Amino acid sequence: MKINAQYTSFVAVGDSFTEGMSDGLPDGSYRGWADLLAARLAARLRGADAQAPGFRYANLAVRGKLIGQILDEQCGPAASMGADLVTMVGGLNDVLRPKCEVDQVCAQFAAAAELLAKGGGQLVLMRSPGRQGPVLERFRPRMEQLFAQIDTVAQRHGAMVVDLYASRALSDQRLWADDRLHLNAEGHRRVAEAVWQALGLDAESDWDQPLPPGAPPGWGARRAADLRFTREYLVPWIGRRLTGRSSGDGRPAKRPDLLPYEG
Repeated sequence: MKINAQYTSFVAVGDSFTEGMSDGLPDGSYRGWADLLAARLAARLRGADAQAPGFRYANLAVRGKLIGQILDEQCGPAASMGADLVTMVGGLNDVLRPKCEVDQVCAQFAAAAELLAKGGGQLVLMRSPGRQGPVLERFRPRMEQLFAQIDTVAQRHGAMVVDLYASRALSDQRLWADDRLHLNAEGHRRVAEAVWQALGLDAESDWDQPLPPGAPPGWGARRAADLRFTREYLVPWIGRRLTGRSSGDGRPAKRPDLLPYEG
């Protein structure tokens, strides 16, 4: 495994997972694991050498993007930045759609990774986490086909793979937001810690420590949550699918340029 003792720059590409949904901030924006990781890497660099040039960070991720869009819109600019560290998470939006050519998704993922690897930085890929429930079981074969491709691509390019899919903790519904698609703040914190440790840096906590047992919600609370989920998230999602729209249409990247980051 390639370990860089001092990362000075980081660029992240992907979809809503890397944009940071649903780790919400008071101003309505999102933070997420990539921002948390950048903040820790920046602090580490400052602590090692106060005279060193500032840590630089770019996040090109946009919610709703499919892997072909990540390939076409994000990977070229990311590779040209020449960052020390590059992360890519993508393909899950594709395999969760009712109709999906998984072989095509795998081919596009491989092309995206190949392009990013040309940038010369340490490439980090992830096997995305899955929330316990019927959606995971329905799409598990597609997800596992994609994850097998991720492992193959990582071996080809000397990339690291952070296996969140096998996590004991991240499948717990309590680490997911009300939309049932995105991690909450604690979930993102754990992902940042997982990547941090994969880079060979000193652990701050056991990111995969299961949550303590809790009493399951009652029937009424579950039904109320189901109705809220259907009204606020599922119906709008179906509407976008039927009209060919995406939640990321017209939305710019949250940090499109590799600039100094003071987190």
